[in-house]
Amino acid sequence: MTTIKSLRDLPRDIAPARDLWPAIEAQIAEEGSIGRLRRWRRLKPTPGQLGALAAALASLAIGIWVGRTALPGGTPQPVAQVPEPAAAMPVAYVNDPRYTAQRAAMIRALEAQLVALPPETQARVAASLATIRKSMQDIQNALGRDPGNALLQELLVDTYQEEMRVLTAVQEASSVREEI
Repeated sequence: MTTIKSLRDLPRDIAPARDLWPAIEAQIAEEGSIGRLRRWRRLKPTPGQLGALAAALASLAIGIWVGRTALPGGTPQPVAQVPEPAAAMPVAYVNDPRYTAQRAAMIRALEAQLVALPPETQARVAASLATIRKSMQDIQNALGRDPGNALLQELLVDTYQEEMRVLTAVQEASSVREEI
């Protein structure tokens, strides 16, 4: 008895016990002529389906008619325009003193930490921080025009958090290089 390790080792001249192709071919030929008729019968709507469609369209038309005539209508009243302030109000948010102290310490340590990083990384960090600080300024200006906007307030908090992520990443990257 030989051991078969691959399909190539099998003999190629063995015929299958049963050939299925003639039955498949006959079914395809039958579907070709009869299949079109069956598909058409499936697509042709029955009288019940046509009645349901007519009832749905009639209900829709009545609903639109009732909505336009029976409900109180009229012309919409113009909304009073709120005058835009001439200049944006300066916005200053009081941050937690611990956050302010930690942020200031991280910014002071940033210069020394950047020196330990490759020049490309230094450029990326500087560009990221510049973008974040410009975003903070833009958001604060927008909050000066709309101080009650919760989305702008949330965006400002997210921007502060993103600045802290960058500062923390620089701190971690420089500490890893010092350990190596």
